[in-house]
Amino acid sequence: MSAPQILQGHETALATGLQVRRLLPAAARRAVGPFVFFDHFGPVTLPADVDSDVGGHPHIGLATVTYLFDGRQVHRDSLGTVQPIEPGAVNWMTAGRGIVHSERTHDDDRGRDRPAHGLQLWVALPPGLSDVAPSFQHAGADEIPEIDEPGGVQLRLLVGEAFGQRSPVKTASPTLYLDITLPPHTRWNLPALAPELALYAPCDELQVNGLPLPAAHMAVLPDGEGAQLASGATGARLVVVGGEALPQPVRMWWNFVGYSREALGEAAARWAAGGFEPIPGETDRIEGPPWRG
Repeated sequence: MSAPQILQGHETALATGLQVRRLLPAAARRAVGPFVFFDHFGPVTLPADVDSDVGGHPHIGLATVTYLFDGRQVHRDSLGTVQPIEPGAVNWMTAGRGIVHSERTHDDDRGRDRPAHGLQLWVALPPGLSDVAPSFQHAGADEIPEIDEPGGVQLRLLVGEAFGQRSPVKTASPTLYLDITLPPHTRWNLPALAPELALYAPCDELQVNGLPLPAAHMAVLPDGEGAQLASGATGARLVVVGGEALPQPVRMWWNFVGYSREALGEAAARWAAGGFEPIPGETDRIEGPPWRG
């Protein structure tokens, strides 16, 4: 097996007191399958007085995928959805031609210290489907297929098909997302489950094809290949993302994904002019940067 491409990512601020590590897009790699954005936030305990709310903001041309390891938040969107997100559940929001959403602290957690740890990813919609009607899916933790592999390896099939199972989350193109737990000192072969695959262990070190992968680094596997994984003395928890590559590269600007500069510019002008449907009951909004084409 070949050596993977290692992405270190960079730190940025998502909200007050909440730093995130952004792995995709990167200069060395813009996408893995349809995944064009990969943010890891936490693990952190936010003090009671920290405001980590992310106010109303728009998206087009993509689906957001939120998955929590710890803590909880509340999703609201312009479709009228109000959905608490808890660890183990999958929230999949298809923006299509346009949606607005916010991510806020659960009311029961306000005024107290609270944990925050999870991933938010973007999946680009394929050409021809990038302007579909917006929609929202929530799959509770108990709806996610769980798979036991030899040696005590445990898998949760968050999105896609693998090992004879299928996630309840519906996608617009072949997409794979797995949550894998390796016991201590375990070797396990990850099959080539999709044409493009990447691995990410938020907090644990592991070996990929005999090479060390530090925690919070992404290993992008050579196209069409799986990998031999090995955990250390404390075991490892990792996610696998991938799928079929998009038939053409996408353009990204701020919160928008599209296949032409014109589509991004139109979305920027529409948001600036108040042309997106608002979130019922919310008035605050995040202003976009100036559109410069």
